[in-house]
Amino acid sequence: MDQLMAIRGFARVVEAGSFTRAADSLDMPNATLSKQIQELESHLGVRLLQRTTRRVTVTAEGRDYYEKTTRILRDLEDIDTSFDAARVKPKGQLRVDVGGSTARDVLVPALPEFMARYPDIRIDLGVSDRSADLISDNIDCVLRGGPLDSSSLVARHIGNATLITCAAPAYLKQFGTPAYPEELKNGHRLVSYLSPQNGRAFPFRFERKGEKQDIKIDHRIGVNESNAHLAAAMAGLGIVQTFSYAARDALESGALVEILQPWRPAAYPFHVVYPQNRHVSQRLRVFIDWLLECLPARIAAAHMATQKAVTKTRKR
Repeated sequence: MDQLMAIRGFARVVEAGSFTRAADSLDMPNATLSKQIQELESHLGVRLLQRTTRRVTVTAEGRDYYEKTTRILRDLEDIDTSFDAARVKPKGQLRVDVGGSTARDVLVPALPEFMARYPDIRIDLGVSDRSADLISDNIDCVLRGGPLDSSSLVARHIGNATLITCAAPAYLKQFGTPAYPEELKNGHRLVSYLSPQNGRAFPFRFERKGEKQDIKIDHRIGVNESNAHLAAAMAGLGIVQTFSYAARDALESGALVEILQPWRPAAYPFHVVYPQNRHVSQRLRVFIDWLLECLPARIAAAHMATQKAVTKTRKR
C-alpha cells in the first residue's frame, strides 16, 4: 500500500463527500480509490468511512484521522511548493466560481492579463449567482459578495462594490421619479433580486448620513440571476438595485437612470474565498495574489466610470 497516496485519496473523499467525485478529481478509477481506502482502513484497524449505496459519511475516527493527516499533507505540499516556486512556472487547472454580472463586468475583462502572465494555467470558470459548495464541487475558489457565514472557509477582501437604484426612463415617465425611499411603497413596481439559495427577495437598502432604511414590499417580478435582473429593469418592468459596474453601460446609453442617489446604501464587500483545510496550490496562490493586486482597482475604476456615465446622462 502506498500510504501517502491512500491518505490523499481519503482526504478527497471526505472533502468531496463522494467516491465518484473524489476519483474524478484525482483522475483515477473509482475501484482503485475504493481499494486504497480499504487497505488504509485495514492498516489502521479502524473504519474511516461508512458507505451506503446513496452516500458516504465520515466516522468519528475518520474525522480525527482527516484533521491530523491534512495538516501533514499541507506541510508536505508546502515543502514541495517552496522548491518548485523558484524553478517551475505555475501550471494546471483552476476551477473558479463567480456571479454573472461580476464575471461579465469585472473578472473576465481582467483575465487576459492573468493568462498572459501565467500561460500554463487553465481556468474553468463557473458563472452562476448560486453559491457553490467548494468542497463537494471541487472548486478551488469563488468570488462572493456580501457577508460570509462559513468558518470553514478562508476569505480575502478584494474590494467594495457600490449598489445603486435605477429604472428605465419609460418606467419613470409612467410612474414618476421617487425622491425618498418611502415613496417606493406608494404604487411603485419593484424588480427584486431573489436569493438563489432560498428564493427570498432581498430588501431594497438605503442609507443617508447614518440613517438606514430597508424597504420590504411585494415585488412585481423577482429574478435570481444578476444579468436577467438588470435586463428586467431595462425592459421597464420596474425599479432595481444593482451593482454600479453592472449598470454602467445602460446608464451611459440612457437605457437606465439612477434614482435616489443621496440614499445609496453602504459599500458591498467582495471576497475571494477558498476552503480552509485544503492545500493552496501554487497556481491558486498566484491567482489569489493576482486578484488582490488588480481587482480592487478595477472595481474602483468601474465605479468611477459609472459616476461619469450618471453625470453625463444628467447633463443631457
